[in-house]
Amino acid sequence: MRNLDLFLSIGKGVKDEYGRIIGEVVSLAAKPQGDIEFIYVKKADGTFARYSASNIVVNGPEVILVSNIKAETEMFCDRIPLIWRKTQALKELAEKNRIPPDLYDELQRSFECALDQLKSEAKNLLEKINMEVERCHKEIRELNYALVHLEVEHEIGQIDDQSYEIALSRIQDCLRRVNEEKTDLENMKSRLSSILLGEFESTSGEDVSKVSSAPKIESVAFTSSPLPTPPPVVVYVNETEKSNI
Repeated sequence: MRNLDLFLSIGKGVKDEYGRIIGEVVSLAAKPQGDIEFIYVKKADGTFARYSASNIVVNGPEVILVSNIKAETEMFCDRIPLIWRKTQALKELAEKNRIPPDLYDELQRSFECALDQLKSEAKNLLEKINMEVERCHKEIRELNYALVHLEVEHEIGQIDDQSYEIALSRIQDCLRRVNEEKTDLENMKSRLSSILLGEFESTSGEDVSKVSSAPKIESVAFTSSPLPTPPPVVVYVNETEKSNI
């Protein structure tokens, strides 16, 4: 069924998780046994890119590209608690003398080695998430500067009302999407950090990948809701910062 969905994605537009248009699916790459491994996308700028089929979600008419960071976060949040739970189960079996000591030692070492490897990779992923959060902060700042300049030029009559409304809508849309992405990244960071600290359910029968709910990340106040028009939004900019615009 998944292969069928991917074949049906040919010619459909591809968006990221936040609704940004990436391009259009133009081809697929399948393994000899038939499983689709990659999809090829003609991007909006005319270039081509290849994406792993495991990162593609086909939802009816929509084709969504899930970021590598989100896919890896989900993987770590599933596997780390699972291995930890297996380690605990192995220990309990050894205490009940239900497995030979030499076999227990061998399996324990293999589980611990796998767990250490996953934790090391998860820490590297946290660094990538931090970099992406910082990128979002910079993009939000630049969009805010763009909005300030738009308001100023409109106020002095350099930009007519129609052009102003269109530009304002575009900037608001970009701000909404990048704030959604930043919040998503920070929630992933909180979840992954909790997993590394061992904050997940370990009771038998519970979902071991379930972590304590992360506190909701406050988005930038300036962009937390659509800006009213009119009147224009007033934004205060720190004079010590310099815009790249």
